[in-house]
Amino acid sequence: MGARFGRDARGPLAGLLIAALVSLACAGGGLAEPEAERPGTNPTAASPGPSTTRADSTTSVAEFEQDVADAQEVAERYWTAQFKESGQRFRPIRRITPYQRDGEVSCGGQPLPRNNAVYCSQGDFIAYDVAWSVAAFRQVGDAFVFYLLGHEYAHAIQVRLGINYSFTIQQELQADCMAGAYLGDSVRSGALTLAEGDLDEFREGVAAVGDDPDQPWFAEGAHGTAEQRTDMFFRGYEGSLKECDLG
Repeated sequence: MGARFGRDARGPLAGLLIAALVSLACAGGGLAEPEAERPGTNPTAASPGPSTTRADSTTSVAEFEQDVADAQEVAERYWTAQFKESGQRFRPIRRITPYQRDGEVSCGGQPLPRNNAVYCSQGDFIAYDVAWSVAAFRQVGDAFVFYLLGHEYAHAIQVRLGINYSFTIQQELQADCMAGAYLGDSVRSGALTLAEGDLDEFREGVAAVGDDPDQPWFAEGAHGTAEQRTDMFFRGYEGSLKECDLG
């Protein structure tokens, strides 16, 4: 049976500053990843408690961990099929590692900060601050987890394909498109089933992680405006990988 999104977590996300889709600078594999951003100083937005939870009652840590496992399984099944179709053998990432404290996990010798998620190309793993990620999962909904894993896994695919752009924004918008393709294709194949409100959740979530309008597009760490990121995600979601300029 395919994984299933179960939360109807609709509503504006303007107050939720998610850093999930930014990566720490790690050398290796031809991919230079941008320095991590941190959420805003509003403690309610950054660390929602029961009174601010937007999702339904299925918000336990165990359910979060199951969603992470499901998202990883679906992503690896998807990319295995894509590589096989092109005559290549797919190599999954080495691991997904949760952490709780600043510096508990390092990437290329650089400690990872809290309130962050990252694909480390040098160690070939995804790491995330578990307390922060669970808080975002509870406030946004379970589709957040599949988007988070999809985007970070896309960076691993870029490394495997030898893709290395001159500007951070190119790398990040392509990863958004690839995350959209993995999700859209998985829904069309029946590997994932959307619940009511999940598409709105994707749209609002992607928009919430857009750069500040004053951020120069060519700056190191630029990811794209809300409009750019939403556009690229849904290009991939609706049109699959052919929209993602993978060559």
